[in-house]
Amino acid sequence: MPSGQASKPKGPRPKHVPQRTCVVCRSERGKRELVRIVRTPAGEVHVDPTGKAAGRGAYLCKARDCWNVPGFTQRLNTALKTSLTAEDTTALKAYAETLPEE
Repeated sequence: MPSGQASKPKGPRPKHVPQRTCVVCRSERGKRELVRIVRTPAGEVHVDPTGKAAGRGAYLCKARDCWNVPGFTQRLNTALKTSLTAEDTTALKAYAETLPEE
């Protein structure tokens, strides 16, 4: 091998895991470890189980604690650049009830 060239590492490369930050507790985790909330181009806000829906997204932990903190709605409003309606908030709180407590 000519001098100045690095040798290529042997074996498979480690898989890249995209990182996202919870908008409430600010903890950084793998994208699949968080729940994505999306504001669609039509202005609807809902949970995005696939993580691929079109629109502006925000991520929250899969723990109920992050969904029940004071200021939850305001933090989502800021992250999604919208104002959540009462129906949106009710639907998100109902989803939160299905999540485990930590």
